[in-house]
Amino acid sequence: MIEKDTVRLLRECDAGIKMGVDSINDVLDYVGDKELYRLLKTCGEGHERLGDELRACLERYGDEGKDPNPMARGMSWVKTEVMLKLCESDETVADLMTDGCNMGVKSLSKYLNKYKAADEKSKSIAKRLIALEEDLAISMRGYL
Repeated sequence: MIEKDTVRLLRECDAGIKMGVDSINDVLDYVGDKELYRLLKTCGEGHERLGDELRACLERYGDEGKDPNPMARGMSWVKTEVMLKLCESDETVADLMTDGCNMGVKSLSKYLNKYKAADEKSKSIAKRLIALEEDLAISMRGYL
């Protein structure tokens, strides 16, 4: 049970990290403020480092990870493109990032609760990912 829950939790975190990195990359070209750009780049790099650690854990279990749901990814991309075409601003970027972070925190918290038998390392990764998302959402408040 421990191994099964561990792999499942890591896979969901993997999909979340990929979604987060993709979402950040989707908005970077629209950012005007240098500090906002730096915050987003730094957060994206943090996601990537955590993703590397996570994928090393998955490799030990012989698992290749998980990509984000194509429907969710497509809907996120469309929402981002439409909102930024209607109002290309740092405020819009911050709004999109805040919504994405909140959805990520909600989903990851559910998976952390669902896969209670996961090992402590995978739970730690999930908690650190949640913290990254929470911190980014907080840092976006000044741009809303």
